[in-house]
Amino acid sequence: MYIKPLKIGNVELKNNILLAPMAGITDRTFRIICKEHGAALATTEMASSKAIFYGDEKTKKLLNIEDEQKPISVQIFGSDIEAMICATKYVNNIADIIDINMGCPAPKVVKNGDGSKLLLNLDLAYNIVENVVKNTDKPVTVKIRKGWDENNIVAVEAAKLIEKAGASAITIHGRTRQEFYTGTADLEIIKQVKQAVNIPVIGNGDVVDGQTAKKMFEYTGVDGIMCGRGALGNPWIFEQIIYFLETGEKPKEISLKEKHEVIKKHLKMEIEEKGELVAIREMRKHISWYLKNLKDSSRMRDKINQIETEPELQEALTEYFNLISI
Repeated sequence: MYIKPLKIGNVELKNNILLAPMAGITDRTFRIICKEHGAALATTEMASSKAIFYGDEKTKKLLNIEDEQKPISVQIFGSDIEAMICATKYVNNIADIIDINMGCPAPKVVKNGDGSKLLLNLDLAYNIVENVVKNTDKPVTVKIRKGWDENNIVAVEAAKLIEKAGASAITIHGRTRQEFYTGTADLEIIKQVKQAVNIPVIGNGDVVDGQTAKKMFEYTGVDGIMCGRGALGNPWIFEQIIYFLETGEKPKEISLKEKHEVIKKHLKMEIEEKGELVAIREMRKHISWYLKNLKDSSRMRDKINQIETEPELQEALTEYFNLISI
């Protein structure tokens, strides 16, 4: 009833449960793992259009999609039209879908007029979408928030302009920039956006399991759902949501053995891509999320934060999972 293929422009997704782009988290490895567990689409970490314009190598590495299952969505951000056109032409060669970030609340992003700050300048937001659409043959999607703050709730107006500018879909997070990730996502504004436009609308915010996904679909009528923080340490969320919405039954719990296997795979893939030292440091947060709510997880987290080599980390993980399996 709720799970169905989702068409964005000329790209058809196998289902309508998607992974949200998250800076420092949704790298190639995590995207691959989430897709293996049911995510129909995973979007890259946001890439700065200015950084692409100036040929920044670090930013180009963010866009590594080697061996990644298609379709691939690449997210770019910025408020300078020339830089956004340049970034569009650059990612056009690797993306199946180009996503524009107009929702990021991070201070270092909004201070330059980028991300959710564009919700205070809808004329510029419109021009950016229009120029990106003109300079690619791929579908363009836009991620927005409810508004900048409670005095600037502009999601419906923004959505109509984004559609008029030629975008193929909109994702809306039901919080203002001022709220960041506090409080609860506003399903009413998501519903209003869905009713205001004819292109697909994807709901985002507080989807952490099958029940919250059902609530989002039922209340708002969205075409799809995007999971962000609910996927941290939990790439199984996609298949679990699909299972719940298709059967009405609670999905089985993930076994300790499977959790351990996925952590090992995640670690191995990160090391292959980024080298041992960088990968292990970046994996600390992921492992902490994977171990959340498990026995003695806080002690294990403290231990992991001191480890800098793969053999030592693998040994510590094996020892921990053996111990809590008894």
